[in-house]
Amino acid sequence: MIPDMSTRNGVSVISTKTKEEKSRERAERRQNRLEKKQRRKSRGGSMHFRLFLILIVTGMMPLLLVNQIMTRTYLDSEVTVSSQTMENQALILVNQLVLSDYFNGEGNEINDALLEQMAENWNGRIRIIDSSFQVVMDTSGQDEGKYCVAEEVLRAFSGEYSESYDEASHTLVFVEPITTLDQEAVVIGAILVNVDTTSIEKPIREQQANLRILEIAMFCLLLLIDAVLLYFVLKPLKTLAESISEAANTGADAPNAVNVRRYQETTRISDAFNKTLSRLQALDESRQDFVSNVAHELKTPITSVRVLADSLTSMEEVPVELYREFMEDISQELDRESKIIDDLLSLARLDRNADTLNITRENINEVMERILKRVTPIAQTRNIELILESYRPVLADIDEVKLSLAVSNLVENAIKYNRDSGWVKLSLNADYKFFYIKVSDSGCGIPEDALDRVFERFYRVDKARSRDTGGTGLGLSITKSIVGLHHGAIRVYSKMGEGTTFVVRIPLNYIKE
Repeated sequence: MIPDMSTRNGVSVISTKTKEEKSRERAERRQNRLEKKQRRKSRGGSMHFRLFLILIVTGMMPLLLVNQIMTRTYLDSEVTVSSQTMENQALILVNQLVLSDYFNGEGNEINDALLEQMAENWNGRIRIIDSSFQVVMDTSGQDEGKYCVAEEVLRAFSGEYSESYDEASHTLVFVEPITTLDQEAVVIGAILVNVDTTSIEKPIREQQANLRILEIAMFCLLLLIDAVLLYFVLKPLKTLAESISEAANTGADAPNAVNVRRYQETTRISDAFNKTLSRLQALDESRQDFVSNVAHELKTPITSVRVLADSLTSMEEVPVELYREFMEDISQELDRESKIIDDLLSLARLDRNADTLNITRENINEVMERILKRVTPIAQTRNIELILESYRPVLADIDEVKLSLAVSNLVENAIKYNRDSGWVKLSLNADYKFFYIKVSDSGCGIPEDALDRVFERFYRVDKARSRDTGGTGLGLSITKSIVGLHHGAIRVYSKMGEGTTFVVRIPLNYIKE
């Protein structure tokens, strides 16, 4: 026990919990955290959530891009127009300064007043720099008499005009060289202008704010439209999921247990689920029939043995001949029981997986010859002719033991259910991809309504005759399983009174899946 100290109303209370209880509590907390995480993950993986995000993004992105592009274009255009206007005015001012011989001190008061007026109009600052890089005039009065060797000024004394715009500081800077008006055009100074662009940007920023309000309004409207749209779009899918869940829980026997046909997609899903449900129901019925048949088939020999044994024990002074006859019957019933169990075990091993196959390259012609050689004594007892037709040499990847068992089952059935002095034909052919085995007989045939069920376990067309011939009703099931393990297919064709034909198709080259 682990004591826990707690305080209630100022009084210490000791509570004890076992290690198991604490461990259980920690496990419950971990489980709760895991469930919350899974719920959050499921919401993030929801198609509704993802479609909602896609619609929001695709709806808002064009509006945001248009806002940014319009604002940027309008701002650049306004700055460009303003800078061109100022440049033209600056050129006029430069000519005025040159004509008035500004750097020699003539008419400077008028020029200075003109510069200050222009700086005020531009909401900026103008500096005049002479050939010694000294500021001879500054409308702000800060740098007069100082030297300015900024990069833009150096380029101006090289005869270049430069301009730059800094959106962060809301400043437009341009430098115009002052040159003589003669042919040599010697640079005698420079005019450096700093302009505050706040007044230029203000209407654009106001427009951008209005667009922001429009974006918010559009976002709210888009939320509403998305919610309504997704409700109607995804409602059939929700109905489909509920119908599938209900059908899966109740195991509905109706042919159209799920019937949601709002869209082509939901129609296809409904049809596919109904087909799957029908197959599962058929499989469940087949399983129940199989269990019932297994119980019946295993119980029948035991019942016969018990009857024979009870008969022997109830009789006194049993003759040796009768005793021997009863024991032979008991032995036959036990052999039949053993054969049924062996066939069931074979089916269980075949159903498990294909890893039990021992694939080797075999001459199929020789395999067919060996099969006919083994069953010849059985055929001779009823004077049945065995015919082998090989159209070409065939080499293929097979499990020789299992495929021989499958073909032997077909040939033995053809002999058992044939008429006396009849015939059984075994044919072998191949193309570039498959080889084909055909087993035909001159027997009584199989009814048309039984053709689809001959491969079911324990299914017999004529039960009484099957038991007389020693059949367990599992041979064709074993054959179909073996053919399936070889990635092949088997078909049956029959007409009453004319005989039966089984056709097996198997790939020449085995490729493990």
